Amino acid sequence: MSPVPVLYLASYALSLLGNSIAAVVFPLIVLQLTGSLLSAGILVAATAVPAFLAGLFAGVVIDRINRRTSSVVADLISAVSIAALPIVDLVTGLNLGWFILFGIIGAFGDVPGMTAREAMLPAIVRNSTLSAERLIGIRESIAALVIIVGPAAAGTLMVLFEGSTVLWITAATSLAAAVLTLLIPRRVGALAAIPGRSVAGDTATRPMGSVWAQLREGWSVLFRSNRMLRAVTLLSLAMVAVLTGLQGMLLPAHFAFINEPGLLGFVLTAIAAGTLVGGGLYAVFGTRGSRRAWFVTGLSGTVLGIGLVAVLPAVPVLFAGAFLFGFSSGLFGSLIGVLMLEGIPERMRGRIMGTQNSLMMIAAPVGMVAVAALGEQWGLRTAGICVAAVWLVAAIMALIAPVLRTLEASDTEPAEGSLVDEKP
Repeated sequence: MSPVPVLYLASYALSLLGNSIAAVVFPLIVLQLTGSLLSAGILVAATAVPAFLAGLFAGVVIDRINRRTSSVVADLISAVSIAALPIVDLVTGLNLGWFILFGIIGAFGDVPGMTAREAMLPAIVRNSTLSAERLIGIRESIAALVIIVGPAAAGTLMVLFEGSTVLWITAATSLAAAVLTLLIPRRVGALAAIPGRSVAGDTATRPMGSVWAQLREGWSVLFRSNRMLRAVTLLSLAMVAVLTGLQGMLLPAHFAFINEPGLLGFVLTAIAAGTLVGGGLYAVFGTRGSRRAWFVTGLSGTVLGIGLVAVLPAVPVLFAGAFLFGFSSGLFGSLIGVLMLEGIPERMRGRIMGTQNSLMMIAAPVGMVAVAALGEQWGLRTAGICVAAVWLVAAIMALIAPVLRTLEASDTEPAEGSLVDEKP
């Protein structure tokens, strides 16, 4: 195997691991310092808007400069923003304000870094012997594994070491991700001319015009010009809202009310383990059979899995539903990744993916707030049924949508400069 995909996947894993650890460690340290749950909530809220804006505008930058360079710089920003905290602690001591400040700075590394790394995917495929299906299936499995390992590692580190030491370790993961990305040849991230097109057909690989004009152009392609891309994006946003509503609000509240908070970790591990298996299966067999069959199987499995989890049944059934949901989302998510890879224009990949990632950050709290409001008014089981109903409607609309009936590479609606266009 070429070293390029190995370096890419390793840097992806380390960057995701750093973010996963930080998501657990930051609130815990703030809670230790302030003794206030409200302070931890303020930290999350204060960094949400900057992260959204960073994702939007960083996409324009990613479409202007080498994407490997963008990824390295973003990981370095994340590393520096975390490493600055123990330094401040030594000099003046930490308080909530410092966490908010460096959390905002870190937001300009996290989402842009994720976008830059995703924007490199077509070049990684071209510079490896792996198919897009295999590479994305492996990536989905790695993400599931990190979801299992990250929070557990964060909890263990907080027990073994002081908070400042844990912050140094967290910063080191982002730094290591930057170093591994730097080892990828610079040409892989270059904004080269789109393969298969003449210079006259693609007069400028670097976007022209103002930032706002470029953002509007990306938005137009995402939600107006390419129907398949619009459908897949809306379906992904619905999945994020539903998933975060279940994982972030419904299940924690349910286990807290039945006085079994320890079971939450096992249920979330079951989801992650299912995703690991599903992503691995797609990585091995994703090129076989029709994409429509994979799509229907994965989507139907998520409906059944979410339905089982949402009604809050007996624990064994809940575990089975969690695993089924994770397994099916591993299949479904991997295929969606391939469709995104093929459907997004190469020259606009940063802008479109930056917009998608920013919208995902909005969809997540929307799902949690909706579940909280429904649960407060009508009870958790009713809230869960409503969540399952939302996903059922989204799945039915996706299954009957004409643009998602034929998903083969030769049948999908090609976007200018997409991976589909690049194939002879």
